Amino acid sequence: MCGRYASTLPPEMMQELFKTLNSIELMPRFNIAPTQPVAAIWEESNRREAHFARWGLVPRWVKDPREFPLLINARVETMAEKPAFRDALKHGRCIIPASGYYEWRTNPDKSKQPFYITHEDGHPMALAGLYATWSGPEGEEVDTVATITVPANGQLSVIHDRMPAILEGDAIEQWLDVRGTDARTAYQLALPLADGALKFHPVSTRVNSARMDDPALIEPVSDVRPEPVIKKKAGGGAQMDLF
Repeated sequence: MCGRYASTLPPEMMQELFKTLNSIELMPRFNIAPTQPVAAIWEESNRREAHFARWGLVPRWVKDPREFPLLINARVETMAEKPAFRDALKHGRCIIPASGYYEWRTNPDKSKQPFYITHEDGHPMALAGLYATWSGPEGEEVDTVATITVPANGQLSVIHDRMPAILEGDAIEQWLDVRGTDARTAYQLALPLADGALKFHPVSTRVNSARMDDPALIEPVSDVRPEPVIKKKAGGGAQMDLF
């Protein structure tokens, strides 16, 4: 899954790269977490614009979001059938600009080591996403999004079995064109990137806390794997325990 990411693109760069008709004020973020406002791009009435949206999709038909599960990811294998995602796949596709994302590897001792994952060439990412606008009883409207995940490629499988669907080139144009690209075609665009397209390095476990948000979070740290602690049995025998 993708549960944290960073976005440090200046507004003018995001507008130029993704060809939006507008620009929104953005501060560099290094630890974006679910339920927080994120920048997302979609097309509506032939206008491609950037918006702020809540990370955690809430379909239009939900009566009370507080009683609805937090949907931050849509699995590519089931998004076309799940009631929460199937309409958005047809009419509410978006991209979520990112500089990189975090994933956690489970170590043999069950501890978790976070990694920061970026394009090999450092180019910004376009995470494939779905959006929906929830309307409340008082007329309030909230734009909400979820990222799409796919099976990890061979390179990333050493960290986790899932990865976000990252769009490139013409796939971005097709994904956002909800009028010209039907859901079946769009579904086929959400694929794992090829091995070698991404790079990663271990980072501090400070990223585990959503309160942390500073440039040091994306800096590499030593990848220290847990070493077995060998203790002798009481009595000095030769047999040892492995922990």
